[in-house]
Amino acid sequence: MSAPLRMVGFDADDTLWRSQDYFDQAQLDFERIVGQYVDLGDARLHERLYEIEKNNIGVFGYGVKGMTLSMIEAAVAITGQRISAADLHRIVELGKDLLRHPVEMLPGIADAVAAIAADFEVVLITKGDLFHQEAKVKQCGLADLFRRIEIVSEKDAGTYARLLREFGLPAAQFAMIGNSLRSDIAPVLELGGWGIHVPYHTTWAHENEAEVAADAPRLRRVTSAAELPQTVRELARAAEAG
Repeated sequence: MSAPLRMVGFDADDTLWRSQDYFDQAQLDFERIVGQYVDLGDARLHERLYEIEKNNIGVFGYGVKGMTLSMIEAAVAITGQRISAADLHRIVELGKDLLRHPVEMLPGIADAVAAIAADFEVVLITKGDLFHQEAKVKQCGLADLFRRIEIVSEKDAGTYARLLREFGLPAAQFAMIGNSLRSDIAPVLELGGWGIHVPYHTTWAHENEAEVAADAPRLRRVTSAAELPQTVRELARAAEAG
């Protein structure tokens, strides 16, 4: 018999609470500002902003502050440095508004986390700006349920391997729940762990840059938080059966 499932990890943004919706709205507001200077149809604004954001990840990391700095850089470049100081200030305010948003929990997730925590150790593993993520964790009301709360700079196989060593846990006894194939599912499956994908209705393009077979044997997909406790129990049975 194989080792049983012992620990379940949760992603935070767009798994526990809304996040990408706010970023999407900020991008629309950004496009309205820059649209005063250029023809949005010709400027490839969406694609150019993403290119700059992606190139800046290694410098700024993930999160609101990196996005805001990337929007400023993109606005200056796309407008040929014609954008006014007042409009650059408006872009800075978009970033501040993102940081001020209250935490809005997704339907049913609080009950799902509590139900899973009754039977398994649960941890929170999220990436992004440290201060912003810490503030959201404090506001969410679930912090006491998690054995560990990890805010990391990247969620890749190396990061998960390090965390599992710190937890003293083989990957086969770990399952990760999240909305991102790239950050939550693919690296854990690569290590030999389990994954539960909970798609969100909008996802940043960067988080879609992963290929996971639909029939991967250690992967499950659900459409709502209400399905999570039963799905975790099913994974536990599969883990024990080997």
